[in-house]
Amino acid sequence: MKIAVAGAGYVGLVTGTCFAELGNDVTCVDIDEEKIAKLNNNIMPIYEPGLEELVFKNRKNKRLKFTTDLKSAIKDSEIIFICVGTPPKENGEADLSYVENAARAIAEAMDSYKVVVEKSTVPVKTGDKVAESIRNYNRHKCDFDVVSNPEFLREGSAVHDFMSPDRIVIGTESEKARQIMKELYSPLKAPIIFTDIKSAEIIKHASNSFLAAKISFINAIANICELAGADVERVAEGMGLDKRIGRSFLNAGIGYGGFCFPKDAEAFIRISEKLGYDFKLLKAAQEINKDQRKSFVKKINKALLDVKGRTIGVLGLSFKPNTDDIRFAPSVDIIMELQKEGAKIKAYDPKAMDKARQILKNIEYCNSPYDAAKNADALLIITEWDEFKQLDLKRIKSAVKRPLIIDGRNIYNPDDIKKHGFSYISIGRKDVD
Repeated sequence: MKIAVAGAGYVGLVTGTCFAELGNDVTCVDIDEEKIAKLNNNIMPIYEPGLEELVFKNRKNKRLKFTTDLKSAIKDSEIIFICVGTPPKENGEADLSYVENAARAIAEAMDSYKVVVEKSTVPVKTGDKVAESIRNYNRHKCDFDVVSNPEFLREGSAVHDFMSPDRIVIGTESEKARQIMKELYSPLKAPIIFTDIKSAEIIKHASNSFLAAKISFINAIANICELAGADVERVAEGMGLDKRIGRSFLNAGIGYGGFCFPKDAEAFIRISEKLGYDFKLLKAAQEINKDQRKSFVKKINKALLDVKGRTIGVLGLSFKPNTDDIRFAPSVDIIMELQKEGAKIKAYDPKAMDKARQILKNIEYCNSPYDAAKNADALLIITEWDEFKQLDLKRIKSAVKRPLIIDGRNIYNPDDIKKHGFSYISIGRKDVD
């Protein structure tokens, strides 16, 4: 099939590339001329495992193109995916201006039947607005259908998630669009959930909000475990073996970050308010998440008595491993608070330092975790990169000024750390002196 993808950001680039890998003719469009120029010169704007190789392969096979010419891409395509950004406004609502602009551009350019697919995460009833915009600016009065097809891509495993999805959600009231989308996704041989557009839109926000709440729940349990002298890892294991609960997203730590969970949970709260429902449960989950970062800084202060003038090594800046994304990353809030209190920060991340430099200033960015540990009064684990799980702890101990690790992701076994002579503070477990 011939596909146009409006927006070559994280979702658009992964979506377009994976559809090309499935044998479709895909054109990714973006208004950012610099980004398109880079992609046309095989320079990736994001880090995502496996994506670079697929982009190169499908460009070489002429199944994947990048352009700023949306009009031509629309005319040449049967299906158009809207994958533009929906950043949060100051009040937490999603900014739909990019979606509205894309819908208008599609309407003005289309000269034959098109399936217009919402892929961006949008509030319920956005499909109605997209359809209205297309009707209003549809110069050639062409037939079209709007479909909601939310993405469920996790940064760090997005290519795998696209090619091996748990489910595919397609919201449409049109039998014609239903059959086209069914054919498009048939190579993946995954369960397809067909529903109305509004239900599909809510599925995305409900899914992300539930996972955010699950993370906040186990973090609340971790706080109780610390007060009681229990071990949150054992508690999570005991809970997770219950098939009704499951073990995933029961890892206690410093809370969720990234662009999706914080943004989508906040947006779902605003959506609910507009519909007349006070989503108190989700508000509490958001508050717990914010408190986890504050609590982590308190742990650091308590361990060092005062962080002013102290050198603190930070391992991990991205909001999760296998990505360079630092949007809403816990590291940003934690480092800024420590700097405000007078700490000197040394930091290392395998992939995210270039992006971190744009936000986090007055930091010594290091070439390795061992450089970050050198002469540190405390070493913080912020992101659970595999590289950090495999550190030479003897080498770390010889580098630090004080053998103190404060682990925000519980990546180490406390008994193993104790054998290496470290004081060890983690989340929801007993401290090791």
